[in-house]
Amino acid sequence: MKKIISLLSLASLVLLPAVSHAFCGFYVAKADSKLFNEASQVAMVRDGDRTVLTMSNDFKGDVSDFAMVIPVPSLLEREQIHVTENAILDHLDAYSAPRLVEYFDEDPCMVLRRMEVMEMSASPMADAEFKSKAKNLGVTIEASYTVGEYDILILSAKQSDGLVTWLKQNDYKLPKGAEPVVNSYLKQGMKFFVAKVNLKEQAKLGFANLRPLQVAFESPKFMLPLRLGMLNADGAQELYVYTLTKKGRVETTNYRTVKMPTGIELPPYIKDDFGNFYMDMFRSQVKKENNRAVFLEYAWDMNWCDPCAADPLSDKELKELGVFWLNNNQPTTSKPTQGRVMPQAKDVFITRLHVRYDKANFPEDLVFQQTGDRENFQGRYVIRHPWNGEEKCPQAKEYLTSALPKRQQQEIKNLAHLTEWDINDIRKEIPGLKPVEPVNPEVATPWWKKLWAED
Repeated sequence: MKKIISLLSLASLVLLPAVSHAFCGFYVAKADSKLFNEASQVAMVRDGDRTVLTMSNDFKGDVSDFAMVIPVPSLLEREQIHVTENAILDHLDAYSAPRLVEYFDEDPCMVLRRMEVMEMSASPMADAEFKSKAKNLGVTIEASYTVGEYDILILSAKQSDGLVTWLKQNDYKLPKGAEPVVNSYLKQGMKFFVAKVNLKEQAKLGFANLRPLQVAFESPKFMLPLRLGMLNADGAQELYVYTLTKKGRVETTNYRTVKMPTGIELPPYIKDDFGNFYMDMFRSQVKKENNRAVFLEYAWDMNWCDPCAADPLSDKELKELGVFWLNNNQPTTSKPTQGRVMPQAKDVFITRLHVRYDKANFPEDLVFQQTGDRENFQGRYVIRHPWNGEEKCPQAKEYLTSALPKRQQQEIKNLAHLTEWDINDIRKEIPGLKPVEPVNPEVATPWWKKLWAED
């Protein structure tokens, strides 16, 4: 059975205060998109009305069953369609993923430095009979291309029922309820980008997995069509949107854009369980926002990173993603990070948005706007390993009996609050946990004792 791959399952395709200063520490783990099932990824390069969209194909199954239908704002010529490599989106994902960093407490009796680490070939047009059948249904095949391992058609239609009928006759399995959604896109004057796998081309090229598809177009609307993809979804799906712009951070205008909690200190044992921690924390944040928010996980000028979960993308990779404003003649500068010096990207600001969406809570397509906000933000979580020396000085005693237990209790509370894990189960994971010394009851004075006391 053919499947429709919607832009927003893309699987159908194929998804605390902010800290503004530079971050230091050892990067030890990241929470990339592979943590989540049914996760789709989209990269959007945007400047003015120009957009380059890269869509990841995470389709699983017989590739002969793959089919994709995406609303696009205009007729696309062959040169506006491209196929790229999965490795670029993987790199983008790794670079922007939420990360865990670690520190080590110093000997309280000494003053020590803190450790800081810092490819296309033209295909013949569809045959006359094929086009005639489409025309009888009010469907026009505006263009036909073979790009890499994909056969691409650009369709327009007079009415949604004719387009839906044509798609079904040509083995595009449309979900129930597709017609009114298709109609809404037609009323906006949109065309439809449809793709299938050309098995001969795939065999000739030798790719086992489907590669990401790219389209370049101009439109005053900065948006991503979700609704067609939700119709055949079994439940909530994950979507990652990476935007690359000149100006600054990107946010959604028709849903709340919420920053993920960041800069939080957690118990050290989370180092070996960071993936589960982040999944449960994200679930908790989605629940807190009533399943209707888009979450900001990363926003950074791609000149550098601190700490680096992966190096910034190279100019070559950025151009492959469609960053069309890079100046080939501009000299490359460099910036050190975590002890390394790396090439510096030019005028590219990345925003990573993560949304868990379903039909009930996301009835509208995602609409974006660029902002002038260039403040760095990253989902960053901190573990501090305790110092385990002897009480050789008063400072060591105060650290071991008071400062450390207080901090550990706060770390436990932080973890329980973010994930909704049982606080007693968390305590069991921390060896040698010491209780915080209680306040002397003779010293603590009830608040009401002085309420009406005479002077």
